[in-house]
Amino acid sequence: MKKRRPTKVIDQLDREIVLTSAARLFKAHGYERTTVKEIAEACNMLPGSLHYRYQTKEAILVDLMRLGLERAALAVIEACVGVIDPVEQLHKGINAHLKVLVTGSDMVYVLLFEWRALQGDARKEMIELRDRYEALWAAILTPLAQKGVIRKEVDLDLLRLIGLGALNWVATWFSDEGRYTLEDIGDFVWNVIKRAVVVPSEIDMKSPPPLIY
Repeated sequence: MKKRRPTKVIDQLDREIVLTSAARLFKAHGYERTTVKEIAEACNMLPGSLHYRYQTKEAILVDLMRLGLERAALAVIEACVGVIDPVEQLHKGINAHLKVLVTGSDMVYVLLFEWRALQGDARKEMIELRDRYEALWAAILTPLAQKGVIRKEVDLDLLRLIGLGALNWVATWFSDEGRYTLEDIGDFVWNVIKRAVVVPSEIDMKSPPPLIY
């Protein structure tokens, strides 16, 4: 007799299917022009079945963004686990963030550009989720500043905001067939950060990667 999957597993599979399909449609047609019926059809679901899981299209968008940030946070945490050197933690975290950006492009695109469609409580929840993810980066940067690794004159909030903004923009232009690999981009970003904000004594300057490829 074939074993039935646990309800929680089925719910998670449904969530992945719905949110992946929604992300693809939102990216292709825009959030406003995509209908719940179209999302249901893309998932091979009846509209009523989709409505049972998500009562509104806005609820789909919020959960899509929630999943995107969950994946990003998990990737960064896993990359930093077991890394004792805080400088290397930052390096690993940057690479992990970049990888999430380019491997979940539809979801990331929606996360970056469609959150403005949210209103009221949904918008507030999205901002709280974003702030929670940024707090993870603050937790990585703060020990660096406390240990004197980051230059004293560097504003950590600006470093976090501008740094994440620059990284996030990679999702809009990166291509597997493009001139630069993900490793090229990660090395370039890391080299810029090291030269700009890290105290020289903390940097291995023996063979720095080039700034221009």
